[in-house]
Amino acid sequence: MSTKRSRAITLATAGTLALATAISLAATLPAASSPAAASADAAYTSTTSQQATARPSANGVAQAVMFARMRSIEAARHQQELAAQKAAKAAEARASAAKAAAAKVAAAKSSARAVAARPSAAQAAKKAQPAQQAAAITPSGSPEQVAERLLSQFGWSSSQFSCLQPLWEHESGWSVTAENPSSGAYGIPQALPAAQMASAGADWQTNAATQIRWGLTYIQGRYGSPCGAWGHEEAANWY
Repeated sequence: MSTKRSRAITLATAGTLALATAISLAATLPAASSPAAASADAAYTSTTSQQATARPSANGVAQAVMFARMRSIEAARHQQELAAQKAAKAAEARASAAKAAAAKVAAAKSSARAVAARPSAAQAAKKAQPAQQAAAITPSGSPEQVAERLLSQFGWSSSQFSCLQPLWEHESGWSVTAENPSSGAYGIPQALPAAQMASAGADWQTNAATQIRWGLTYIQGRYGSPCGAWGHEEAANWY
């Protein structure tokens, strides 16, 4: 073999070895850099895991805050309702107390009026005196004459006869036996019930003077005078 050819073969063999070495180095480079890549992957995985763990924790805190606010609002609303109910009950109690007080005052006024309207024993005795005097002295004459003469025994002037005359003329026509067929009122003064005239005398059914004495006593106790009774008769058509 010539020297030139032997050199060519040597060079080719060297080149082949160099290429093989380069390929071997290239193949080993990824393996050499794999620890750094593995470290980066582990860090990313750890961060992602921490974020995933933090998200549920943050959501739980937000829900707890929301529930706390809802409970606070509900408690405030409940307190307002209780306060409103309490105020309504207090107002109702005040109204009931005021009504009871008004009823008590009205009852007291009514009782006072009844007591004031009730004649005392002295007043009753004073009113009975003219009737007793009239019973002791019975004038004679017609029913109208008897009535006119009895006026002074009741403390009235003769002018009261101008009211008494039309009063009993309208009621009975001054008839001792006049009787109202519907009510049963009887006699000159038209007493109702008729039997109450017995307080003036047992002969009340036939004696004009007995009826007149009872009638004048009734007028004095109820109206004060014959003119007072006549005024009521004109207004109400009864006395």
